[in-house]
Amino acid sequence: MTTAFMQAVDLRSADARMSGALQPIDAEQTEIQDQGFTFTVRWLSSLSAKDAAKVAMPGGPRDPDFNPFLSPDPALTVGPIGDRHVAILNKFPVCDRHLVLARQQFEEQLTPLALEDFSALSLIMSESGGLGFYNGGPQAGASQRHKHVQWIPNAKGNASLRFFVSGLPGGLPEQAVAVHPRLPIKHVFVRVRCGLGTATHASASSLHQAFGLACRTLGLTTDENGLLSPFNMLADNGWLLVVPRSREHAHEVSVNALSYGGTLYVRHPEQVDAIRRVGPLAVLAQAAYS
Repeated sequence: MTTAFMQAVDLRSADARMSGALQPIDAEQTEIQDQGFTFTVRWLSSLSAKDAAKVAMPGGPRDPDFNPFLSPDPALTVGPIGDRHVAILNKFPVCDRHLVLARQQFEEQLTPLALEDFSALSLIMSESGGLGFYNGGPQAGASQRHKHVQWIPNAKGNASLRFFVSGLPGGLPEQAVAVHPRLPIKHVFVRVRCGLGTATHASASSLHQAFGLACRTLGLTTDENGLLSPFNMLADNGWLLVVPRSREHAHEVSVNALSYGGTLYVRHPEQVDAIRRVGPLAVLAQAAYS
């Protein structure tokens, strides 16, 4: 069932595509097997367009003074979600309905995720399912300093923690911690209440508690400025995953949170061959900590 919020997303998307404000999704994809996992690798032309747009921005790529989320483009803005966030269409989407949930007031992207951030995600996930994710800092794939979580729907080829569920222990209680035996990186999964049909408040509280637990388990602490070291967070299907990051690029590929949900996005077709040569798990491992 399409909710009223998703109807608003679809209407805004249609208008934005017609006006040219929203980049079209032109994707080719392939599947690559690696140690029992089936990874999806997508070549997206919109990512090359995103790189070109960064260069054209005032000050060049990742200009710290440029903030597209402080006064978001009205053509891409769906509207407020929760008390602290605004829902914006991702101008360079990886799939249909790709949303950015940006703080209405500026906060650094590496400040710890707060209850309000998970509340904004839960408002969507409780009604429409899907994957909530976060790129904590440029080394984790974030292109903007302004704090924002993101959401994509469940769809064939989209990243999802269902990718890992078969290898995790079943029947764990809420807030139980697990590691995946075939994931050769530093990481932690936490069992949570989230997803389609879960009460929004219960989901937000469970995710927030799990995030704190994951950070403590992994030794992710704030520095003197209150900022965490780089990390990715994914939430979906009753699990939260946190992965500390060491670098953005691995084997010539930019790695973000979605890569740890089984889907890698590349800017150029030759990068698909690079992933095939070394294997997707080697790409994930080099970008994280083993």
